[in-house]
Amino acid sequence: MREPVELRRQRILSVVQSRGAVKVSVLAAELDVSVVTIRRDVEELTRVGRLRRGHGVARPVVDAPEPATVPAARTEEPAGDGAAVALVVPERHSYLYETLHGARTVLEESGMRIALHIAPQSAGAERPLVERALADGARGLLIAPRWRNARSEELDYGWLAEVGVPTVLMERRPRPGSALHALDSVCSDHWYGTHLAVDHLVSLGHRRIVLAARDDSPTARTIRAAFAEIAAARPEVEDWSIVLSSPAAVPGPNPQTPGAPAEAAPDPDPGGDATAVDLAALLRERGATAAVLHGDVDALMLVQRLAEGGVQVPRDCSVVAYDDVVAALGSTPLTAVAPPKAEIGRAAAELLLYRLAGTAGATGPVRRTELLPTLKIRGSAQPIPTPED
Repeated sequence: MREPVELRRQRILSVVQSRGAVKVSVLAAELDVSVVTIRRDVEELTRVGRLRRGHGVARPVVDAPEPATVPAARTEEPAGDGAAVALVVPERHSYLYETLHGARTVLEESGMRIALHIAPQSAGAERPLVERALADGARGLLIAPRWRNARSEELDYGWLAEVGVPTVLMERRPRPGSALHALDSVCSDHWYGTHLAVDHLVSLGHRRIVLAARDDSPTARTIRAAFAEIAAARPEVEDWSIVLSSPAAVPGPNPQTPGAPAEAAPDPDPGGDATAVDLAALLRERGATAAVLHGDVDALMLVQRLAEGGVQVPRDCSVVAYDDVVAALGSTPLTAVAPPKAEIGRAAAELLLYRLAGTAGATGPVRRTELLPTLKIRGSAQPIPTPED
């Protein structure tokens, strides 16, 4: 399904307002549309006074503060002192780009030079980028691998454990007992975030809940597993099910993910031929009155599809989104679980700087840090009507 024009323009506004001036070409790459399309969107947003347009850039109406200047490395210093920290993140991943900008703030304030590497969507894309960064003298590594399925994750364990420079994983928690278990990492506690969503809906009286979630990232897999565990353990939840939030939200051919719990409705074919879920029909079939939707863009599109199917949010169905990247920008602003994305990046960068400092204790125990998400209530979930209502 093509992304609605208004939603795409809302995403453009979100990016520009959070970062300041952004190149049109960068927006096109992140939103996966043509430069011509983005240029037209920027022109229209400028015409209605929501953006300012420059030569090849989009600017907020009120300029964001200029980022701190990164001191240039001095050539007379030893190579290690002037070398960069490598940051490796997947392309077209707005969630992790917020994490990236959190890390960037800390590194720039420390005077550390940054070498950013954007990993394409092909399998194993991170390894050659890391090897190139190390060959260029990178002193440390911040990385958020894509890991679309468990198999691709496991294939990275061996080489990533042997990088040889201080390394911190961002928003990734390797399998317990794996080669990366003893690697520094900073991530959101997505079990707690899922708990916040379910607990909020249960507190409003909802007893039959659907999770429509992606299945193509570690975060998505954690949310799906957490929802199954939490919903099954809550005596108030009478019925629950898990479906795909988008036909494109699968991990690719031959995914190595565990089967859905017996209580959950099966996903469409995970091999890539999945069709868009008819969420309105599923809600009616299950008698569900609430849904948790991951991630934000899928959530906004599903809410539009619900309206097309005669289901109004929140009148007929309460919704909690998960990610909170653009959830607030829909025609119906969505209540959302908000992982601390920028704070994850900042904490990861601070941990890496600590490892690089060489001071006493900098080689101390491995740290596996978790930050708790919060719930942003915006009105897309309301108490379930009682018979007297």
